[in-house]
Amino acid sequence: MALKACVVTFQDLNGVRHSVEVAAESLYEAAGVALDAFRQSPFIDPNPGPASRLEVQVKTPLVTHTVSVLQVQKWADSGSTDPRGTARKKRVAETLGGAPRQG
Repeated sequence: MALKACVVTFQDLNGVRHSVEVAAESLYEAAGVALDAFRQSPFIDPNPGPASRLEVQVKTPLVTHTVSVLQVQKWADSGSTDPRGTARKKRVAETLGGAPRQG
C-alpha cells in the first residue's frame, strides 16, 4: 500500500484544535504517527489521552475518519501475520511507549 498524506486533528481540554500532516499507509498508522508529533510539540498541553478523539483526514481522495487514542493503542498491540503490518504496528507501538504482540 502506498503512503498517503493525511491531516490528523484533535481538540484539547481548552477547546483548541490541533492538526498535523503525516504520511502513512493506514488509518491507525496515521493516528499513531500524529500522536507522536503531538506529544513532541511544545505548543500542546495537555497531550491527547486514551479517550481523545482523533480526526484523520486522508487528502487524496478526501476522506475523514475519527478514532480514539485507545483504539490506536489496541490496534498497535494486536498481532499481525503480515511482516509489513507487523513493522507498521511496531513503529506505532514504539511511539506510544509499548511494543506490539507477535502474530
